[in-house]
Amino acid sequence: MLSSERLALPDYEYLAQRHVLTYMEDAVCQLLENREDISQYGIARFFTEYFNSVCQGTHILFREFSFIQATPHNRASFLRAFWRCFRTVGKNGDLLTVREYHCLLQLLCPDFPLELTQKAARIVLMDDAMDCLMSFSDFLFAFQIQFYYSEFLDSVAAIYQDLLSGKNPNTVIVPTSSSGQHRQRPALGEASMLEGVEASVFYQCLENLCDRQKYSCPPPALVKEILSSVQRLTFYGFLVALSKHHGLNQALGALPDKGDLMHDPAMDEELERLLVQVPGLVNSITTTTEASYLPSRTPPRVGSPWRPLHHSHKVDAESDGSTEETDESET
Repeated sequence: MLSSERLALPDYEYLAQRHVLTYMEDAVCQLLENREDISQYGIARFFTEYFNSVCQGTHILFREFSFIQATPHNRASFLRAFWRCFRTVGKNGDLLTVREYHCLLQLLCPDFPLELTQKAARIVLMDDAMDCLMSFSDFLFAFQIQFYYSEFLDSVAAIYQDLLSGKNPNTVIVPTSSSGQHRQRPALGEASMLEGVEASVFYQCLENLCDRQKYSCPPPALVKEILSSVQRLTFYGFLVALSKHHGLNQALGALPDKGDLMHDPAMDEELERLLVQVPGLVNSITTTTEASYLPSRTPPRVGSPWRPLHHSHKVDAESDGSTEETDESET
């Protein structure tokens, strides 16, 4: 039975909303690039397996960054994959630097940009040094809003800067997904940190932004709830409030609640099933935690071992393996 959403929309609008053309184009490209291998088991089976992987959210594994950010479903699938693959970092209480989290992201997406990882880390660290350590849960929920709402946050940063300087924020040009990636964030100067902008004016600007948006943005009611609870707010104060908002996490639906972040019975069961199939490995698991299969807190300089078949150019995945620790009080 078709959903009410499907019945309410014309076919072309529904297909555009679900980005079906994006997946069809990607499937055809993969079919042509790997036609010799695919011809052995048939085109029909290839398309069946491809769209099954899209539904399951595994289609984004080891793909290029341009693909994993191409649709909201891809972004949510990448967030879920990152959580499921590396949740043991949080389970074991490990604290990592931004470079080390970036190393983990590159294991799933070889050309994942460092700048995006740094923006997520800044939401957690605020005015602390960027080499401070972060818990997995703090980084994950900050990364969720930064990655999923990247273009929206770039526009919000521009609006905030205009409000600080007294300009009319309604003249801000909404950035595209490509132009917004390198937009400079507001500096965390003393005046900006203490004063911020008037929350009611800020909300009016964001309400207008959401009305004309061509990309994903948080539910307007949620934004209103955050901004109506304070008189003044800084840019990073707004991002922190978004990252910690229970309703926003539920609206996205990519990650579990913070209390359930370390629990994934389906993945645990699958890991146990796979480990049983490896001779001699079960005994060693009894004396070794899952974390032993993850990069340590002091990883060497390594490049990602993954590269998709269609990924023609070489990607450098750099990590300086920093082990320098600074004092940090978690919030």
